Amino acid sequence: MVVGLLACGEQAPGDPRTNPIEGPPAGNGDGTCTVPVAAQEEDISKPDTVIGDGTATSCTADAFIDAVARGGVITFDCGPEPVIITLDRTAKVFNDQNPDIVIDGGGKVTLSGGGRVRILYMNTCDSDQVWTTSHCNDQDHPRLTVQNLAFVDGNAESEEEGGGAIFVRGGRFKVVSSRFFNNVCQDVGPDVGGGAIRVFDQHEDRPVYVVNSTFGGEGDLGNVCSNGGALSSIGVSYTVINSAFTNNQAIGFGANPRREGTPGGGSGGAIYNDGNTFTLTVCGTSMVDNSANEGGGAIFFVSNDRSGRLIIEDSVLESNPSAGFETQGYPGIFVLADGDPEVRSSVIR
Repeated sequence: MVVGLLACGEQAPGDPRTNPIEGPPAGNGDGTCTVPVAAQEEDISKPDTVIGDGTATSCTADAFIDAVARGGVITFDCGPEPVIITLDRTAKVFNDQNPDIVIDGGGKVTLSGGGRVRILYMNTCDSDQVWTTSHCNDQDHPRLTVQNLAFVDGNAESEEEGGGAIFVRGGRFKVVSSRFFNNVCQDVGPDVGGGAIRVFDQHEDRPVYVVNSTFGGEGDLGNVCSNGGALSSIGVSYTVINSAFTNNQAIGFGANPRREGTPGGGSGGAIYNDGNTFTLTVCGTSMVDNSANEGGGAIFFVSNDRSGRLIIEDSVLESNPSAGFETQGYPGIFVLADGDPEVRSSVIR
C-alpha cells in the first residue's frame, strides 16, 4: 500500500492522507487524562540540528538521516507550508552519539517511507549501530522522542522484526502529538507485529509513553500488520494517553502459536502485547473500527506467566471485531493477565 508519494521535501498537497494539517488531528479530542511530566513534550528551545534553510527543497531525506545519526535535538525550518520528506532508506540512531534524540516536526513535517522502507530505527543490541554497554537489552540510552510529526507509508515487510514506521529496542522511547497513517509490516506470521511501531527491551522496564497521538483514520489510513496493526511489543509496558486508533488491522491468520497448516498471526487490531510481566494502561483514548482476523480486534494482551495488568480508564472502545476469539464480557479484547482487566469510567462494546 502506497499513499501520496512525493519527492523529498516536496510540499504536501491538500490530500488529508498525507497532509499534516488536514485529515485526522493528533490525539483524541475528548481525552482528558492527566499527562505525567515524563510523558510530556521535550524542550526544543536549543536544537543541535535544524534541518532546512527556510525552503521546502532544503528539507531532504539525506539531511534528516544524517541528523538522526548524530543525535541530539532535531527541528525543521522548511518554510511556512507543510512538507513531506520521503526517505529512500531508513534513518538509524547510532548508540554512541548524543544519547538524547528528540525529533520535533512542529506540526508541519511528514516523514514518509514511500511505501518501500521503514522510517526510523533504534536498536541498542545491533552491532552495526555500535554496542555501548555489556547489557544492551537494559541500558538507559539512547532516549528517543518523536513529537509533532506525521509518519506515513512506512514499510517493514522485508524486515524481520516488524515496526513499519518505527522499530525500537533498548534505551527509552516516547511518542507525543504525532500521527501514523498507512504504515505496514509483514502480512502473516505469529511473531511479527507493529504496523506503525514495535518496541522491545525498555530500560528498567519503564513504559513507552504514547500521548495525544493518532493511529489510522477513515478509508485507507489505517496501519496494517500480521499482529498489532498500530502497536506491538514483547515484554514492554505501554501507557497510552488521550490518543485515537481507527481502522488499524491485524491481517495474519492462524494465531500464536500458529495452528497447523497456517502461517500464524492475526491478533491485536490496534495493540498487541505479549510477554510476562508488563502493563498496558489506556487512558482517555478512543479505539473504533479496528479489526483482527483472530483475537482482539482492539487489544490483544497475553501475559504468559499471568503477572501482567491491563488497565482501561476514561476510554471508548467500540466496533472492534475479533473474527476468531475474544474474552467474554470484553468486546474487542483478548486478555490473559493477573485477573480481569481493570476498567474504570469506560465504554467497551
